[in-house]
Amino acid sequence: MSDAICYRDAYVRSVLARVVETDGAAVTTDATPFYPGGGGQPADTGWLRVGEDRAWRVSSARKVGSEIWHELEDAAELPAVGATVTVELDWDRRHALMRTHSALHVLCGVIWRDHQASVTGGNMEPLSGRMDFEFKTMHGDLVAEIERRVNEEIGADREIRVAVLPRDEAFAIPDLIRTKINLLPAGIEEVRTIEIVGLDLQADGGTHVARTGEIGQVRVTGYESKGRINKRIRIEVLDA
Repeated sequence: MSDAICYRDAYVRSVLARVVETDGAAVTTDATPFYPGGGGQPADTGWLRVGEDRAWRVSSARKVGSEIWHELEDAAELPAVGATVTVELDWDRRHALMRTHSALHVLCGVIWRDHQASVTGGNMEPLSGRMDFEFKTMHGDLVAEIERRVNEEIGADREIRVAVLPRDEAFAIPDLIRTKINLLPAGIEEVRTIEIVGLDLQADGGTHVARTGEIGQVRVTGYESKGRINKRIRIEVLDA
């Protein structure tokens, strides 16, 4: 079982860990800061290092059961099972994804608060992303107002809290699931939540910054109709 540190502390950049298993092109370790992807957030990239002389580029990560596997670009001479390695994130990319994911939650929180519109889809890359909402109509003035209110909430420097709740307690929270379809696995015993204090609370598995002020600034780069009641908003995340 991999100790998936990212779910409780998104700011851990590297850890010393022991190689548990290899499969010829990937390695799993007993601890890792890597996020394995999911919920629209891409998997992390980075490196596995042995001492100062040997390093493998990690091109992606994936979760299989309770294990997180690190996909290696160079599969030659993989570290041996039992070896101690440094598992290191590409931090600039991870932090950009954290800022982007938190920005999308602010966008979602503003739209839910002001328009009660459910999320119908979403995706992100470092410093850019899109979300689809259940809107019948969308126009430039509305999008400009949404952008303004999103940046107000970012500027308020709201705390972003992570919690893991028992299933019954989590599902007693009104509107915890913001997506049109509940994507949580049936029978799940615990639910991880992300709360932007005073704005938004929803189930989520990704990585986030600690306060909205760390996001920087959001600019809406476009909007479009994806169906009769499905509208897409595209954003980019800028430095403040």
